[in-house]
Amino acid sequence: MAITRIGNIASTIPDDSIQNAKFSNIVQSKNIIINGDMNIAQRGTSTASITSSSYNTVDRWKNTFSSLGTWTISQDTDVPTGQGFAKSLKYDCTTADGSPSAGDFCNLRQIVEGQNLQYLKVGTSSAQSLTASFWVKTNKTGTYICTLNTSGRFISKSYSISSSNTWTKISITFPGDTSGTMANSNANGLEIFFWLGAGSTFTSGTLQTSWGSVTNADYAVGQVNLADSTDNNFWITGIQLEAGTSASDFEFLPYDVNLNRCLRYFYFDDCDLFMYTNRVSDTPRAGQKQFPIPMRAAPTFTSISSTEISNTAMTDSSRFMVTFRQSGSDGDVPRYNSYNFSSEL
Repeated sequence: MAITRIGNIASTIPDDSIQNAKFSNIVQSKNIIINGDMNIAQRGTSTASITSSSYNTVDRWKNTFSSLGTWTISQDTDVPTGQGFAKSLKYDCTTADGSPSAGDFCNLRQIVEGQNLQYLKVGTSSAQSLTASFWVKTNKTGTYICTLNTSGRFISKSYSISSSNTWTKISITFPGDTSGTMANSNANGLEIFFWLGAGSTFTSGTLQTSWGSVTNADYAVGQVNLADSTDNNFWITGIQLEAGTSASDFEFLPYDVNLNRCLRYFYFDDCDLFMYTNRVSDTPRAGQKQFPIPMRAAPTFTSISSTEISNTAMTDSSRFMVTFRQSGSDGDVPRYNSYNFSSEL
């Protein structure tokens, strides 16, 4: 029997052979989602006054908005009891919008590289089903929508929250996409959306519960509007997306493993450089630094603060270079800058 995915090797080893070597999820995580337990938050633990799309607080999770309320988004300690989680992602509506315009929307999403998902066999008769499971809590009961999106195709499923301010575990199974395509590259392969509100542009059709071409009106039919009151809050944690038709227990990864997976997409660096120079003129000096792990692509960067550093250049996805001009007396003088590096999809 050929082994096609090491992550599932344990299920192919008979119980009566090599018992001490039978482990689950060897090498590859079964969970397609990164940081589904909301433990990593390099950007900070809370961001207020959010009205537009951006990555905030918890790593790998993009908050996408178009004119639907104002929000504070935070990493929170409210979690389902006895499930092993320490953190959740919280949405707090701080400015309400009870009458969304047609194109307004609010959702939470994660984008996954296509090269990580080739085992799903998208576009073949053997395309694998996917099951999403997660824990949610909100005071706003009703119907919510979860969507999977690939290149020009999508599928949406609804789930119901019936108990106010009570943690509820949700499990949703999506059939495999036998007609789609997925590039084998570091580009966008699959997106998962958790809708929190949407205008008629996204709710006026018929919910697309099988894979098909993108029709905006069919994305989020029936979705409640979490933005209709400043009393509204929404928590989510334990997000897992895995191949198959049933949800397994959440896969908890060691903190360092989880962090390294996040560092591929975002990295904060206090770049302290020390260089001894004999000052003849203000000739530029240069220093180079490796990223902790190679990033998805050569990243964009934001300079936070600096001393005498004049430029930063991305050499590639593995390292960056900074240049500075010598000033003052000769000697071992620190040069520093703080950077946010991002190679998010």
